[in-house]
Amino acid sequence: MGPSGWLTFDVNAIADALEISVDDVQTFFTDGRRVSFLIERRAVEAMPGSELAPSEGAGFDLIDSEGGYWEVRSLTRGGIYFCPSYMVGSGRSFEEGGFLDKLENIDGYFVTDVTQFPEMPYWIIESNIVENWWNEGVLGSSSKVSKSKFLNLIDDV
Repeated sequence: MGPSGWLTFDVNAIADALEISVDDVQTFFTDGRRVSFLIERRAVEAMPGSELAPSEGAGFDLIDSEGGYWEVRSLTRGGIYFCPSYMVGSGRSFEEGGFLDKLENIDGYFVTDVTQFPEMPYWIIESNIVENWWNEGVLGSSSKVSKSKFLNLIDDV
């Protein structure tokens, strides 16, 4: 499956508006943790009729036009996790049941390759595809895959 679309940004306009250097814009927009809030807002535009989750504490990031729930994820140089964000980070641990519950309760993922900033491809991936990857054993033990592995997997969809 090729990209569902592209998010494009004007680096110089961003740098001028924020009064920071182009290098700082590049650094910020390629860090998945930092840029995720902006990507969520652009994802709303890319999925017509969708809206942001009612709060940051919701178990999803977007609600589509039919009431379906979607997670927004960044593909970075380090790869991508599909498990809930509360399972990722220092002192946190992966729990398969919670991951499978997540897959059951969302319609899918909006994945953006932030490494390609300022022209970032994105994929809209239904959760059953990720569940199949899990069941086939192609995701890592914590639902993480490298960038190259993700790109190979998505090409085969």
